[in-house]
Amino acid sequence: MGLSIRGYAAHRGVSHTSVRKAIASGRLTLEPDGSIDPAKADRSWMRNADPSKTRPSPKLKPVPEAALTAVRETLSESGSPLVGGMSYLHAKTAEKVLTVQLLREKLRREKGEVVERDYAIEQGFAFARRIRDAWTGWPARVAALMAADLGVDVHKLEALLNTHVREQLKASAGDDLNLHGT
Repeated sequence: MGLSIRGYAAHRGVSHTSVRKAIASGRLTLEPDGSIDPAKADRSWMRNADPSKTRPSPKLKPVPEAALTAVRETLSESGSPLVGGMSYLHAKTAEKVLTVQLLREKLRREKGEVVERDYAIEQGFAFARRIRDAWTGWPARVAALMAADLGVDVHKLEALLNTHVREQLKASAGDDLNLHGT
């Protein structure tokens, strides 16, 4: 007794639909009991296969581990974790998921929902510089008004305010800008 259509598809590493098409087109023949003899079917498959549609054997060209990891991560992110070995169907699914993710990101950029990282860093740096410049100029602007209200020496008050503002800016300089939201 041979294999079922699905069993032979698993043996070949193809979909059961491919096996059904091969049977329908006469490229594969069933045994009298309706099963498939794998040895005979393999020879027939190789003899009748369209070379332009065959994939190289994994033994001839190994898939890099980084690519397998990327497929696993993509499938996991899409809610379809990889169970068992890697198949062509898994790789095609991952490719489609990645394509959808890329198109979604492109659409978000076009809608203005996403900003390029370098631009965001540049704008954040420019904003921080403006804030710093405003604070370093603040003591000179307010020292005379505050000194008049308090009845103290303008120059001493401005120097004291300058000292404290610079200490605060120096303490704030160690803070990191987090663009990841975590």
